[in-house]
Amino acid sequence: MADQKPVVGIIMGSKSDLGVMEGCTAELEALGVPYELVIASAHRTPAKVHEWASTAADRGIKVIIAAAGKAAHLGGVVAAFTPLPVIGVPMKTSDLGGMDSLLSMVQMPSGVPVACVAINGAKNAAIYATQILGACDPEYRKVIEKMKQEMADA
Repeated sequence: MADQKPVVGIIMGSKSDLGVMEGCTAELEALGVPYELVIASAHRTPAKVHEWASTAADRGIKVIIAAAGKAAHLGGVVAAFTPLPVIGVPMKTSDLGGMDSLLSMVQMPSGVPVACVAINGAKNAAIYATQILGACDPEYRKVIEKMKQEMADA
């Protein structure tokens, strides 16, 4: 997969999110979906977020997964700078257990949607991104069909 051009972009606000997001990268690898990963904060490195998000489509990215905790504005900021679909992964926090992250992602203003999975739902974000890809690419649709059949057979 290293020689394939990434079609999913993963952005997370902090290195501390990497442990949870390994569930996402592992699932994308298992599904055969090439991805790129960047750590950039909407609050600490906004110019980096802007550059990465606004050039994602030009780099061949088709879907973005944004993981963040606490105020969790990363998904919304990314969605403001790209026409691509954005899936938010709210991170569990010590303050409010991740409800702060979740509400920051799902309460987006009209015109700037961010789809959202469960708190720490990194694996589902990878599966959902693959389903989005599968809407137009039969290769990824077959991967999801196979995964669902395997779940049904288990």
